[in-house]
Amino acid sequence: MAVRIRDICVGGGASPKVIGVLNLSPESFFFGSFAPCDQVVSRVEKMIGEGADVIDLGARSTALDAPPLTVADERERVLAAMKELDGYDAILSLDTMHPEVLDAVLHYDLAAINDINGLGNPIYAKIAADTGLPVIAMAAHKHPGDPLDLTQTHAAMREICSRAEQYGICDLILDPGVGKWIADRPSEADWDLCRQFSDLQQYGCPLLAAVSRKTFIGDAIGKPVHERLCGTLGVLFYLLQNGADIIRVHDVAASIDVVRVFEKLYR
Repeated sequence: MAVRIRDICVGGGASPKVIGVLNLSPESFFFGSFAPCDQVVSRVEKMIGEGADVIDLGARSTALDAPPLTVADERERVLAAMKELDGYDAILSLDTMHPEVLDAVLHYDLAAINDINGLGNPIYAKIAADTGLPVIAMAAHKHPGDPLDLTQTHAAMREICSRAEQYGICDLILDPGVGKWIADRPSEADWDLCRQFSDLQQYGCPLLAAVSRKTFIGDAIGKPVHERLCGTLGVLFYLLQNGADIIRVHDVAASIDVVRVFEKLYR
């Protein structure tokens, strides 16, 4: 199945697409991805110039050691960025799991919704469905990224598909939720999920790979977050080989090179 984000075709045999991460949160685990409000436009211009198909705005860090942030503060950060980008020619998705934040920005030119809570909030799911926008939904049972192994990830994927059907969401992209979202998740669970990534194609939805600079890569190569680019690119190439239709990355230019090499070898 293919999903269209505006004129961008994701899945269905189309070339892999790239989502550039724009963090509005200084608490982000990778500070290099943070853009203060006065740099939002220039950062978006840079990522589009490097080849990003979609820009994903998020204002809340999900790192385990991130300080708490109120929903109101997240909302204000997102609104400030959307005001800066209002009228700018970019394909934007919004990374939030809070219905109040999603609802607040719908009068802006949004092209997709990224829900790390896997449509688990009925209020959020209803708003998302009413927009008619494509939804990226991440593996979650009760909390974002709470599956502890491959079996639980598959169960979460089935739950998401069921929720999407319940609310009439047809344009669905699945994110298996690679990463240390909860303290109990071991790094080996992420490696196992990457090894078995192709199995996720059974759900008939385009697959998103979001592994950029994450903990499991750092654990394997023994390097801090700012030195994990090469490890990230290696994992991305493997996931492209195994069915990733769209990749969410901090480093757009380097990731575009990986996609081009993949296309040259396999397409």
